Amino acid sequence: MVRLPLLWAQRRNAAALLSYHSGRLTPSSSYSATPSLGGPDMDEILRRTVPAVPAYETREKPLSPALFEGQTREFVQFYRGLEAAHRPAFLTKLAAQYGVDHDQVAEQCGRVTEAQSRDLGALLQAEDRLRYQLTPRYRFLISHICRLEDGVKFIVDLRADILQYLSSKSADSPQIREMNGILKMLLSNWFSVGFLNLERITWQSPCELLQKISEYEAVHPVRNWTDIKRRVGPYRRCYVFTHNTMPGEPLVVLHVALTDDISKNIQAIVRKDPSPEMTEDVSKITTAIFYSISSTQPGLQGVELGNYLIKRVVKELQGEFPHMNQFSSLSPIPGFTKWLVGILSDQIKEGTSNQIFTQTEYKEIQDIIGGSVLETFKRLLTTNEWVRSDKFVRVLELPLMRLCAWYLYGEKHRGGALNPVANFHLQNGAVMWRLNWLADTSSRGISSSSGMMANYRYFLEDTNHNSVQYLRTRHIEASEQILSLVAQFQKISKL
Repeated sequence: MVRLPLLWAQRRNAAALLSYHSGRLTPSSSYSATPSLGGPDMDEILRRTVPAVPAYETREKPLSPALFEGQTREFVQFYRGLEAAHRPAFLTKLAAQYGVDHDQVAEQCGRVTEAQSRDLGALLQAEDRLRYQLTPRYRFLISHICRLEDGVKFIVDLRADILQYLSSKSADSPQIREMNGILKMLLSNWFSVGFLNLERITWQSPCELLQKISEYEAVHPVRNWTDIKRRVGPYRRCYVFTHNTMPGEPLVVLHVALTDDISKNIQAIVRKDPSPEMTEDVSKITTAIFYSISSTQPGLQGVELGNYLIKRVVKELQGEFPHMNQFSSLSPIPGFTKWLVGILSDQIKEGTSNQIFTQTEYKEIQDIIGGSVLETFKRLLTTNEWVRSDKFVRVLELPLMRLCAWYLYGEKHRGGALNPVANFHLQNGAVMWRLNWLADTSSRGISSSSGMMANYRYFLEDTNHNSVQYLRTRHIEASEQILSLVAQFQKISKL
């Protein structure tokens, strides 16, 4: 985490104190009666705070939100006061006991069937009643929460808890899965692109916002506050999406480098930043490199934000630099090393000697290792020791590039690219353009992708067509370099 100057820290603490005394729903305003074991206290709080379903006849005349504000705040404060270990039980009770009334749904289904023999108006009204009965009771609680100051942020954080619970092996609740789906649908509507604000972050931006951006950076960690200054300075741009219901909270962050060519090495961007006092030479800026994009809110997982941010930023940059004609990412390849280690483990377990190297490559590696190739190679990959040997780096370049190209292009998940970063850019309509050797020599880069990075290039006139093709048919637009490496893999490897 970046250590801010003392003045910034003082400003941040003052803002937090003001937030507390203004009555906002911050974590500091927690409920004092936290149950130690769950159970009765949970049941009681739910009984008191979850509103009853309004009668169908009054659905278009909702009661004033002020009538429910007190009990809604009580629910929020109780939940925030719960220990993390107790929250799944509370959410399970809420989803199971305050969901849809299945008996009422069954009864209304019968009335829909009866209405089919009557006039169209009767049928439509019966169907409308059925839709109303299918609304979970907790949905009305959510509608009251989102009217509170910081209420939308509370819903976002609550869904983050649900997603964490669903990812655990202990989660086995169809009602929780249904609640997650309802929250995702609501958040997708609330955070649709028309409600998002594009902001460029500069050194003059509020210190708390700069602090959050440094903390949220998930791709290339920020080293210190000078590093932040450089990343929002000359030849760099930083953009965020914000939402009016979550002021000062970046939802997704995009870092851009302004260059004269498509970058092939991340160290040249994040380790050799230009001086913050440098003046930009506009004539040298022809290319935008998207080198980091980070979603900041786990509760917004699955809500489309990043792709819209890239499209908005492209328009912003075109307005600032009309002569800019190249747009590309310089992207990490998370999961490649793990995938390859899995392949090696399977071959070792099955007693297979070699299915990924040519005979020449295998012999060169064997001469360097002097022992069991696959087992030693697997160990070297997991410990990053191979990068310390110039001979090993030279011998492994082509086979690892070949394997990585196949991993990006050929390995699938539900028909799309297995690699999440590749899938993201391909959905946006980018071309899988170039694979770069030793593009990220940081320990994280070596561990996750054996030091390789990929350029996904955005040809603006083709992005919509490429996106539609990928989404409909899963066809991947790729350069000759990528296709050549894939062809080599298919010819040599026996996976």
